[in-house]
Amino acid sequence: MTTIRIEALTAAAFAPFGEVLAPRATPDRLINAGRCERHHALATVERGGGEAILSIFRSAPVSLPYDCTLLERHPLGSQAFMPLGPDPWLSVVAPDQDGRPGTPRAFLVPGGTGVNLRAGTWHGVLTPLDRAADFLVVDREGTGTNLEEITIPPVRITA
Repeated sequence: MTTIRIEALTAAAFAPFGEVLAPRATPDRLINAGRCERHHALATVERGGGEAILSIFRSAPVSLPYDCTLLERHPLGSQAFMPLGPDPWLSVVAPDQDGRPGTPRAFLVPGGTGVNLRAGTWHGVLTPLDRAADFLVVDREGTGTNLEEITIPPVRITA
């Protein structure tokens, strides 16, 4: 069994898979008569000819060590996950190797931070830690096959 360690989430480390959704050190501008910071265009919604939709996903928790056995990807559109609670969670992603996932990587995503996965990025299922969590999800709805799932040999994820 392959074992991987959880990595800290940074924009640079996550760049091959998508964007980190978190406020910047300084806002792009102030709006609402100066009462609101706007951190503009943190990610791009890839729609592949479909529509961008908003959903709420409620996911059961996992505990460490966690054995990841299922990866999926959405070849026609990006998929963004923003937690609606304060807890950290895992984002499991893998590079593409000739149409199949390569070795997964696991990122610890701080509470209040989300990720936007590029179209075609292999990723694990939602993995809140220790308690169930709700996520606002932005993804694509439309014609065409936009979900590929694959079972992989277990990859143990540890702290």
